[in-house]
Amino acid sequence: MTRDELFSQLWDNYTLQNPSVKKVYESFTKLGETVINDHIALRTFNDPRMNIDVLEKPFKDTGYVEIEKYTFKSKKLKARHYEVPNDNLAPKVFISELILEDFSDEFQNIITSKINNVENSAYQDLELIFKGNVWGVPSYKEYNQLREESEYAAWLYVFGFRANHFTVSINNLKKLNTIEKVNSHLEDNGFLLNSQGGKIKGSKSDLLQQSSTMAERIKIKFSEGTYEIPSCFYEFAIRYPNNSGKLFGGFLAKNADKIFESTNFYDKKEQLKL
Repeated sequence: MTRDELFSQLWDNYTLQNPSVKKVYESFTKLGETVINDHIALRTFNDPRMNIDVLEKPFKDTGYVEIEKYTFKSKKLKARHYEVPNDNLAPKVFISELILEDFSDEFQNIITSKINNVENSAYQDLELIFKGNVWGVPSYKEYNQLREESEYAAWLYVFGFRANHFTVSINNLKKLNTIEKVNSHLEDNGFLLNSQGGKIKGSKSDLLQQSSTMAERIKIKFSEGTYEIPSCFYEFAIRYPNNSGKLFGGFLAKNADKIFESTNFYDKKEQLKL
């Protein structure tokens, strides 16, 4: 599979879980903007059958190399980011994993029972990153139990292996060339922004500023019935040059910590009041 094919399939799966993404995308292109993807992110558990070492394989096969490791103590996560050397247009890849042993026994039992119900061969499939939820129809009760300890885990339990978000590179926009202009454009068009830690995460002095929509609420079939929950979201990032004139290429843990919360369960009416 080529790199273009890899990202095309990830995009198709991602937009199915977040229909408004195409509306956001089209709102940019109607202004004559060229939308370039800065990075994507995927989530997983630290179980050796599906941890970062497993999910990174299809990316490494298309030329990606590991650049940096990250730790998120409050979220009980570890992460790595990847780039294609000497290719500034290749999207960066950010893969995070939940540290299961840091959670309660009840929490771990829910996750491990789901994982163990699937043949190990399913996790060895190089196309695992496209498979979404491989564990079958989720339980709304278990979804809410997981949410009490980790919104990240609850999302992963329902949506599984897929791009959690794509990211518009503001650096490549012409008219909407600041994060303030992008955010105003989004809100003027009725899109709800993640306001955790402020609508703009980071500062120019940090060399990276990010914002994101709140994950779109979609209807999901649970064993107890159909419920509407947050799915995937769209991110927007602008990178600034360092003293040597080179654009910052990494990620900031303090920014990402709040971006993770774009998939938190929310009441849209309450969010609109913020």
